[in-house]
Order: sequence, then C-alpha cells, then structure tokens
Amino acid sequence: MVTEFIGAALPWIAMGLLLAVFFARGARRKKGKREEYGSEGMALGMCFGVAVSTALHVDVGLGMIAGMILGLLIGSCIDKEHKR
Repeated sequence: MVTEFIGAALPWIAMGLLLAVFFARGARRKKGKREEYGSEGMALGMCFGVAVSTALHVDVGLGMIAGMILGLLIGSCIDKEHKR
C-alpha cells in the first residue's frame, strides 16, 4: 500500500522539485548574468537516468526525472568559462 502511494506521488514531487530549481536558477541568473551548464546537465542526466533505470528494472519515467533533476543540479554548479 505504501509503495503504491510512493510510486504514484514520486513523479509529482520530482516535477515540483525540478520546477522549483528551474525558477530559482532563473531568478539568480537575472541578478548575476552567470552562465552554467544546466541544460546540458539535464540532457545528460536524462540519458543516464534512462540507462540506469533500464539496467535496474525500475520505471523508466522515474529514472528519467531523477536523472534530469540530478543533471540540472550538477550542471548549474559548473560555470562556463568565456573565451576571449
């Protein structure tokens, strides 16, 4: 019973966290004009999440969302260097 509830609620919780991080990044970006690898991290995290969820026989949608959140968090911590 508890696992069914967690399986049903986890995608909504993950999407809420993703939206919160996304909007917080947007508000911070307006202040500092800082560029980072957030979108690249999301793309790589999504691919990695699908691969891991397939290998571990977990729901692919949950793995994709988890990978996307982790990729966004890691990618937003790395600043882009400007070549001049």
